[in-house]
Amino acid sequence: MKKFTSIKDITDINELLTLAKNLKKKPFEFKSFGANKTLGLLFFNPSLRTRLSTQKAAMNLGMQVMVMNINADGWQMELEDGTVMNTGSQEHIKEAAAVISQYCDIIGIRTFASLRDKVGDYEEEVLNKFIKYALVPVISLESAILHPLQSFADLITIDAVKTKIKPKVVLTWAPHPKALPQAVANSFVEWMRNSNVDLVIANPEGFDLAPQFTAGVKVLHNQDEALMDADFVYAKNWSSYTDYGKIGMALEHWMITGEKMELTDNGKFMHCLPVRRNVVVSDGVIDSENSLVLQQANNRTYAAQAVLLKLLQDEK
Repeated sequence: MKKFTSIKDITDINELLTLAKNLKKKPFEFKSFGANKTLGLLFFNPSLRTRLSTQKAAMNLGMQVMVMNINADGWQMELEDGTVMNTGSQEHIKEAAAVISQYCDIIGIRTFASLRDKVGDYEEEVLNKFIKYALVPVISLESAILHPLQSFADLITIDAVKTKIKPKVVLTWAPHPKALPQAVANSFVEWMRNSNVDLVIANPEGFDLAPQFTAGVKVLHNQDEALMDADFVYAKNWSSYTDYGKIGMALEHWMITGEKMELTDNGKFMHCLPVRRNVVVSDGVIDSENSLVLQQANNRTYAAQAVLLKLLQDEK
């Protein structure tokens, strides 16, 4: 594995899953692999779980970690070729990526969608420019349209908790007061499509995800119908893909409540966090014994650790 930006970079999902499960049991077993290696983490937007879990994962492997909040601590970065840089941006990504590569053995990049330019966001300009000009492997810590580390942690969580060979997994849209990217939802669908689950997506009319992610997946616009007999309920807001970046109005009834969870087969509740309580999900659901949100957050470490270890192993 030379980079990690989506499930497409993985040759064997079950092999990576097994590695993550083994690392969870023995997190320091491969500490020698990261000795004298440095992980650089670059954040273009805020982070809690991604930042801390990836740092912890690297330290478990014996790596040193450098973290930089680009927008606050770095120069304004130019992405376009041929630009006359006489206003605004002071540093071109060509030099920045190459310079950082001299300091780091692996680079992690986190950036969000603009939610204004659908074409630009779905071309993953920032992430792909770093991959193009970096001299070392690049990991996506979330990009404009995907969040593979989160989805890998979600898979680890479902695998550990499931009681059926092929559980029913429902990804349901939930209300939110701000426009959010489709990244977590897109990525979750990608990973579930490559796993042994019965995946159903529930969302209001006008909030279907991009067709390249949902092709062949059952999409329902009736949430109650989708939740029937579900084993796992993953709630997540995303803004409209067709009416790009628009949020839903008067859709508060899509919040996950105890009554909604009663439609499931003793379903487990999932969310990537942070979550707006009593907007996305009621207190009663997220605080219940069927809530897996803390397990998901914990598994972020082992998802990142498995990916980092694969990159280190493949370098040797």
